[in-house]
Amino acid sequence: MTLSPPLAARWEALLAGLARIADEHPDALLASSMGIEDTLLIHAVAQLPRPPAVFMLDTGRLHAETLAMVGVVRERYGIETRVMHPDPQAVRAHVAAHGEFAFYESVALRKTCCGIRKVEPLRRALAGHSAWITGQRREQSPTRVELPETQWDDLFGLRKFNPLAFWTADEVWGVARALDVPRNPLHERGYPSIGCEPCTRAVRPGEDPRAGRWWWEQRDSRECGLHAGNLRMTGTPGARPRARLSSDTTEAPTS
Repeated sequence: MTLSPPLAARWEALLAGLARIADEHPDALLASSMGIEDTLLIHAVAQLPRPPAVFMLDTGRLHAETLAMVGVVRERYGIETRVMHPDPQAVRAHVAAHGEFAFYESVALRKTCCGIRKVEPLRRALAGHSAWITGQRREQSPTRVELPETQWDDLFGLRKFNPLAFWTADEVWGVARALDVPRNPLHERGYPSIGCEPCTRAVRPGEDPRAGRWWWEQRDSRECGLHAGNLRMTGTPGARPRARLSSDTTEAPTS
């Protein structure tokens, strides 16, 4: 399959932008959750003469399908993904104090869990680097509607690039299919956004792509701390519990 002229222009602009990032920040890192945006970016940086290093956060609660993508990326591109893990002592202490599923109880406990399993490992991954690259898009959720392509990440103290910020889901999937980009099997089971297994469900028709992330909370609180600046741009988070539906994992994918 070949790219249509509009998608080809998108793709070429993405390659040029990533090449500039690599030139200006030779130590830049590409963060991957092994969702389609991130594997598209991996496919793109693999075309560069000096691709940024790739890392992912293994929280200890990821789907097996997501973990298996590390091997898929290695086999397809020869890229070794650095896998970051949380401090096991901090995880054990949190579970002992609050229980294994405390994140369902309040936004505060959920963010504490994310802080231990995601934010602290990310801080270690980014330490000493001048920039990082994400697969965030404005279209993904209300917390990302003002997402810029380039920003200063004051939480971690380095430049942050969101080269897909203005891409639509149709553009991402159009390029990914045309270029045969590897995809996480969870996408075909209704997961447009993929996170920890107990905190992610399939989405229903008409829901935004991140509706399945922390689905029991209000839409404006659904960030984990990795991209805390998104919440500052869009308002104050809150929480509203909602029951999980038996049909949540049976919907067709939205792509």
